Amino acid sequence: MAAEQKEFIVAIELGSSKVTAIAGQKKPDGSISVLAMIKEDSSSFIHKGVVFNIDKTALCLQNIVKKLESQLKTRIVQVFVGVGGQSLRSVRNTISRDLPADSIITQEMVVELMDANWNLDYPDQKILDVAEQEYRVDSHLQMDPVGIRATRLEGNFLNILVRKTFFQNLNNCFEQAGIKVAEMYLAPVALANAVLTEAEKRSGCALVDIGADTTTVSVFWKNVLRHLAVIPLGSNNVTKDIASLQMEESDAEQMKLKYASAYTDNADIDTTLKYSIDPERQVESQKFIEIVEGRMMEIIENVRYQIPDEYYDKLLGGIVVTGGGSNMKNIDRAITLSTRIEKVRVAKFVNNSINTSLEPLKARNGMYNTLLGLLAKGDINCAGGGIDQQGNLFGNENQESAPVIPDRKPRQAYEKETGTIRTQQEEELAAEEARRKKEEEERLRREQEEQQHEEERRRKKENSWWNRAKRGLKDFTTKITEDE
Repeated sequence: MAAEQKEFIVAIELGSSKVTAIAGQKKPDGSISVLAMIKEDSSSFIHKGVVFNIDKTALCLQNIVKKLESQLKTRIVQVFVGVGGQSLRSVRNTISRDLPADSIITQEMVVELMDANWNLDYPDQKILDVAEQEYRVDSHLQMDPVGIRATRLEGNFLNILVRKTFFQNLNNCFEQAGIKVAEMYLAPVALANAVLTEAEKRSGCALVDIGADTTTVSVFWKNVLRHLAVIPLGSNNVTKDIASLQMEESDAEQMKLKYASAYTDNADIDTTLKYSIDPERQVESQKFIEIVEGRMMEIIENVRYQIPDEYYDKLLGGIVVTGGGSNMKNIDRAITLSTRIEKVRVAKFVNNSINTSLEPLKARNGMYNTLLGLLAKGDINCAGGGIDQQGNLFGNENQESAPVIPDRKPRQAYEKETGTIRTQQEEELAAEEARRKKEEEERLRREQEEQQHEEERRRKKENSWWNRAKRGLKDFTTKITEDE
């Protein structure tokens, strides 16, 4: 007998220290019930958030999905994936058009600017996502220019770029693992939606996600993403620095978790105090403090450098720090001293209402905020058919036989929201649309040229000597007939 059909969302985050998959159900009241979570170490095949070993990553993904299916007793037919890592960066671009006098801006004019921006070619880089900034209508800035009379329209865009090879590697991992991707999301934007308030994004804030190998900085103002950068430094760098005191990295990690502080007042430093590495060895607390603070100051200074000057004084929402590295003691104090921004908030958990019995999530330590943000953003059922205790599908060996919410209609670039990456199908649709548009323009051009040539031939024929003579003879005959 077939089991009752389940519905749930599955999200996967590929981090530098671990690959994590989570499954959850969205409730009518907006809350999310987490059903299961699986994680595996990724330090041997993912570096600074970028896949560098496709085979190992694909095998890891297969193992994680199988373990998740075993816990859920249900097949997983598709997943949502977050894209992040050191390869991400943002670049500003401007596209402008001069318009005829007394033109009224239409949606088609705006779409034309967006298409022109999407069609830009960056060497070795791919436009992953585009955040619309303001439009300049003549000399005025507008968020929505449609319906305004103007003679010039200028579109300002923030293009999120990724190395083509890195993005292809990511797609190849899921293809090799045989896992269908329902949607890819820009991980920093999914995280921002989960931990920032509307007031913070509107009034201006910088979101700092301190991960294992990278620190991601996302700047928002007026509810728009203004800048995105990934710094190749994270909490693992602190661990490695501590390990330079002649200890194993595992011991250094434990000492970091137990003793590390991003800032320590000089008056609180006890020069005689020593921290125990193990029962036989100790390290001077002052030296330990200097190592930790030195690396944390380097990370924070890089964060400060990544906040554009034009928005630095506009961050009324301050700085919001999250991720595993945000658990370090006095992190908010260290950020304030370095950036001179007094308003610093540590986001330990997402804003969504999460129901879970899993201890890692109940700890609310910021380590899974991006993963929960991806889960909250997913909106297509990922569940297939049920699995019995022997691992077989109920009723049918074909895992696609169970009802699944159909794929959404492929969207053009201008139809999607910021943070949603176009799938391969949508990329192909855009290319096909561009090809058809070019062919149609070419057909109309040829028809116009043929009409012009036909008109030119007609005029030449009418003005030829023989035709002029025929018309003259006809006019002469007509005149004589009229006279008679």
